[in-house]
Amino acid sequence: MIHPTAIVHEGAQIAEDVRIGAYSVVGPEVHIGPGTEIGTHTLIEGETTIGARNRIFSHAVIGSIPQDLKYHGEKVRLEIGDENIIREFTLINPGTEGGGGVTRIGNGNLLMGYVHIAHDVRIGNACILANAATLAGHVELGDRVVVGGMTPIHQFVRVGDYAMIAGASALSQDIPPYCLAEGNRAVLRGLNLTGLRRNVERETVDALKSAYRRLFESNEALRENAEKLFKESDNEAVRNLCRFILESRRGIPFKRKTNAQ
Repeated sequence: MIHPTAIVHEGAQIAEDVRIGAYSVVGPEVHIGPGTEIGTHTLIEGETTIGARNRIFSHAVIGSIPQDLKYHGEKVRLEIGDENIIREFTLINPGTEGGGGVTRIGNGNLLMGYVHIAHDVRIGNACILANAATLAGHVELGDRVVVGGMTPIHQFVRVGDYAMIAGASALSQDIPPYCLAEGNRAVLRGLNLTGLRRNVERETVDALKSAYRRLFESNEALRENAEKLFKESDNEAVRNLCRFILESRRGIPFKRKTNAQ
């Protein structure tokens, strides 16, 4: 299962059926779960835990020290869940002391070629990051988020569940769950209706449509409106949307529609 040219350092804990390709290097503090496949010329180091049935393609670099000048060799971790696909030349860094010391990636995600996951990032489950998407430090993605290719996301930005960021955008503020954002700088363009219709009941989609119009297309102040809607609605998705807005620290990028005369 391990190519004779691969280097697996003493101390690494590797499940029996893990496949490791030619010229790959696995460090002494790495844990790799069953069924995981590692391509050629891959580097996995640091205190890195990788779960079961992941596929890691050639030339990925996983667990190398953070690209943060505040990092001075302290113990930090990278945790990757199960059944992720990590394509060629992807770079994933562990956490830093200032961000809790851990970068965490959930289950069933697809990270396409040249994706960068910086220190202290949190990624949920079933997300898709297209080629060369770049997540700066402390970024948080919910579940089933889609990030288009060549899109950078500023540090400390949060992106909610089922949100979609169009390719070649530049994101510097928080994107609420269920929403679609596009542009440089990215702003809300509506709901991610395609993603919602694939995963959410029609009644919830209709409730989110109504909530989106009220929140982002009326003349009321966003936070006050979100507070009112959170108290009034019994739909959990609508309440999640309002809760995200109320908790946002970087603000929500949107433009109100104006009625032309």
